[in-house]
Amino acid sequence: MSATDAPVADDFDPARILGGLYGPGIIGLRQGFTREWVQRLRADIDTLFAEALRIPGGAVPRGPSRHYVEVHPERLQGFVDLATHPWIVAVSAAVLGPDWRIVEIGFDVPGPGAMDQPWHRDFPSPPATLIGRRLDSLAFNLTTVDVTEDMGPFEIAPGTQWDPGLDFDGGMFPSRDYWPRYEARAERKLPRMGDISARSALTIHRGTANRSGLPRPVLVLGVDAPDACNAARHDLQVTRDYARSLPPGVLGHLTCRVVDRLEPIVQLHQIEGLRMGLP
Repeated sequence: MSATDAPVADDFDPARILGGLYGPGIIGLRQGFTREWVQRLRADIDTLFAEALRIPGGAVPRGPSRHYVEVHPERLQGFVDLATHPWIVAVSAAVLGPDWRIVEIGFDVPGPGAMDQPWHRDFPSPPATLIGRRLDSLAFNLTTVDVTEDMGPFEIAPGTQWDPGLDFDGGMFPSRDYWPRYEARAERKLPRMGDISARSALTIHRGTANRSGLPRPVLVLGVDAPDACNAARHDLQVTRDYARSLPPGVLGHLTCRVVDRLEPIVQLHQIEGLRMGLP
């Protein structure tokens, strides 16, 4: 598996990267991977999703007909391509510093019949952001389909990563009184296979209703600054043989356990407010 054409120089410009993530809270790279690469990723995701649905607690509900599954890096053929992709590396280093760490890899699957989610962020605003006005984590997303309007596109309210959220339910769910503000700002994203996005998971967002007959699987790669604590919500593991096979430097950017045998992942990042859909 290999990436497609290298990003242009502007895509690596730290000023442009920081301006996008500290401003709107989301940036993107068109065709960061080939469609053939994404098709192989999709085959892995389909296999892993079917496995997770057979295991109690293997797939976390994120609303009706919507699931999240966290996976072991070595179960994805293209993990090294992701961890070493020049744009992902450049964005992570620009925002989080040279010692950025991958703490999560998984995928969301909004299936046919998935409903609008409530507006939310993925976790409460940490002190680094709330007090220090600094982003200490990023979420990279990679769609495995060409997203259309009827497939439940991702919707985001730019600039809202700076909302304090002190009165949000669980620090994550704003009351309906705030929703008109987010709806007025909302941008609906329609990425194509191969596109990559990077966002602050604090930027208020939601998945919308999937009215098509097709699932919309999307890869999630979570990256932290050294002083962030999101690794506590996850349990990345690699086997000793896989760790030895990784290119130089990759293991140093993983917060993980090195084990003799992979253990089932206990899904720690439950988001209770998403389980049943809109209140």
